[in-house]
Amino acid sequence: MAATAREDGASGQERVQRGCEHYDRGCLLKAPCCDKLYTCRLCHDNNEDHQLDRFKVKEVQCINCEKIQHAQQTCEECSTLFGEYYCDICHLFDKDKKQYHCENCGICRIGPKEDFFHCLKCNLCLAMNLQGRHKCIENVSRQNCPICLEDIHTSRVVAHVLPCGHLLHRGYRCPLCMHSALDMTRYWRQLDDEVAQTPMPSEYQNMTVDILCNDCNGRSTVQFHILGMKCKICESYNTAQAGGRRISLDQQ
Repeated sequence: MAATAREDGASGQERVQRGCEHYDRGCLLKAPCCDKLYTCRLCHDNNEDHQLDRFKVKEVQCINCEKIQHAQQTCEECSTLFGEYYCDICHLFDKDKKQYHCENCGICRIGPKEDFFHCLKCNLCLAMNLQGRHKCIENVSRQNCPICLEDIHTSRVVAHVLPCGHLLHRGYRCPLCMHSALDMTRYWRQLDDEVAQTPMPSEYQNMTVDILCNDCNGRSTVQFHILGMKCKICESYNTAQAGGRRISLDQQ
């Protein structure tokens, strides 16, 4: 286990490794909630039945001399560098990744800062190439990822901004509005070829079905096919059956 937790005042004869699987740092955080020492808040939360409030951390312990002291970037006893980057608000120690603290987000983000802007309506930092080119959804990151259920706003995993405006850690279709998460044009053309090469049995060849397109929200009546039904409006296969199957009389 990468996390090293010790009760305050416990024996420190064993050598404590620098950092954990989450961060590279030269100190342990003293959790104000339980007075235990952990490398980071994530290690704490993975091992306790409560969460560590990063903003309430007041003290850290140097991993070399083991002196407990107020949170700061360098050990006051042995000059060990606790982190190339240190935020005295989040109490984040880590190697330099061009981090910056965003006052509007309330937490630190991985930069460089000049490559991002904070959208006040979405209430999170987005890449500069999305400025004026994304669909705003108010407080969009203040929710869990609908795929992995991890909190999006504070997650260390990069979230993808979908054309529909929702955020996902991974996935090809937004489970909230069902719009395609990526440009699926190449895949739709592959499906065209597969449909053309896979004729349906004779009893299904004249069968049609009403569909609703999840991408353009249009409705079409198309020939039923087991591999997928193509929207007549935008040519997407991201569709759902909106009515029962029926035999097309003009093809009988």
